[in-house]
This record gives sequence, structure tokens and C-alpha cells, in this order.
Amino acid sequence: MKLDKLKILFGEFNENVRFEYDLKKKNWFNIGGKTKVFFKANNLHELIKFLKIVNNQEKIFILGAGSNTLISDDLFDGIVIKLGKNFNNISLLGDDVIIAGSAVTDKSLSDFAVKNSLSGFEFLSCIPGTIGGGIRMNAGCFNKEFKDILISVQAIDKSGNIVTIPSKEINFEYRKSNLSDNLIFLSASFKGSKSSPSQIKNEIENLVKKKEKTQPTRIKTSGSTFKNPKSQTNKKVWELIKESVPLDKSFGDACISEKHCNFFVNKGSASFNDMNNLIEFVSKEVLEKTGIKLEKEIKILK
Repeated sequence: MKLDKLKILFGEFNENVRFEYDLKKKNWFNIGGKTKVFFKANNLHELIKFLKIVNNQEKIFILGAGSNTLISDDLFDGIVIKLGKNFNNISLLGDDVIIAGSAVTDKSLSDFAVKNSLSGFEFLSCIPGTIGGGIRMNAGCFNKEFKDILISVQAIDKSGNIVTIPSKEINFEYRKSNLSDNLIFLSASFKGSKSSPSQIKNEIENLVKKKEKTQPTRIKTSGSTFKNPKSQTNKKVWELIKESVPLDKSFGDACISEKHCNFFVNKGSASFNDMNNLIEFVSKEVLEKTGIKLEKEIKILK
């Protein structure tokens, strides 16, 4: 739809809808241009009303923490939705079940579990994303994944229909699932096990130390660039990159992290093309040297 028509259609949402909105500061790479429409949905009622107005006539992208997203410098000809405050709630159900909105950060869920003496959530302290994104890609680290603690997911399709999906009905694999791209996650329930807060904190401290020794932090990076090609080799993707690519290779300000070569870094003012060219270069070099085709773990919006 043309912008003029969209401005009329979305007039009732006031400041929650922005047009030609800059996304550069909405992602960890600090790269990107504008989206035709940006909508911050503060509650389920607003989200349903908005989706029914859109009526599947526009491309929709759900933006979480932006921790694993590379955004094009060109205008995104569609709608970016960010879930707001009512999707950022956490509560305890019984003794060992936590219900979390999809906009809750993984670390916040881990912290909440500590306060309620629940173990099983420690690995989330090392994942810089949101619950929604974690479910979408079955995020994980240190041999633990979302599927290991998930009970069920509440979601809405892009026509505005709400569904609840038990975890046992979802086919989770390494960094993916069979959940439809047509679904927007609203909340999820997770099961933990009772433990002492001191034991849980010790485990978190150990995991965070491991992470800080091997992964870059507090810089403009977007986490793991490629998935480990588990079906093709036992080698980790960083090993394949190290064997195949000159690690000082850069495109503009897009470079490979010295600390972990599956992490790519914007060391200043890298453009989308700079970072995308680096990703494609590394993928091509690994394929030529090893015969292994890498699959991206980061999401690209263009």
C-alpha cells in the first residue's frame, strides 16, 4: 500500500505508529536504513486491531532486541513491529513454572528464575535476545536450548487469530523449528526445577566467565554469524572459518572479531553492504576450501 493510504489507515494509533522510521539504532550492529512503517504494539488489543487493518497486505517483520539482525540501508518496503510494555511481563505459576512475555529479555528471565529459586534458566544469562526470538530459532548455548525448558507458546497469526501450541507439538532442531513464519509470539511458559539461589548464581557466574573469555562483548556485533554445520562435519563453524579465511579480512568497517571468528564486528561506520559482503566472502571461502555450505544464524532484513 502507498504511504498516504497507510497514514490514513493507522491514524488512530497516534505516536505508536511512525512512518519512514530509522532502524539504525534498533539493532546491535548499528547498521540499517528506514522502514516504511514502524509500529510499537503496547498490548494485545492494539496488536490485533493493527493486524486486522493490515489484513496481510504488507510484509511484516517482528523486531526483538535486534541482537542477531542485519538491516539493509535501503528502505524496507513493509512494516516492522516492536512489542511493547504489556509483552514484557514475567510471572510465576505454581512453584516451578514461569510465564514470560515474548518481549522479555533472556537475561531478565534468567534473573527472575534466580529470585524464585528455579534452576534450568542459567544459560539464558548468556544470550542477548528476547524470548520471542529465542523460541523462533531455538536459541541456546553451553549445551542447553529453549526447547529444554519450554512448556508452551502463545502466538497470534498475521490475521489476528490467537493460538496456544504445546512444546510437544513443535519439532525443534538446532537453531530452528517448524513453527510458521506467519506466527507472532506473544508469551511462553517454561518449567524449571527448585534449587538454592546460591547454586544457581554460581552456575550463572561460571557460564558468564566462559562467555567473556571466548566472545566479544560491549561492541557493535550481532552474535554468531553462522550456524554450526552439524549435518556436514563435527567441526565448529569458527574452526572452519579459521582454517579457510584470512582473519584480518575486512570490508570497510566490517571485520572479523579477534576474539571469536564467527562474530563479525562493525568497528565504526560499516554499511549494510560492507557487512553483507564480509558474510558472503567468508561463506564463499569456507565452501571453496572445505566443501561445506554455511547457513546464516543472523537474520537479514531487506
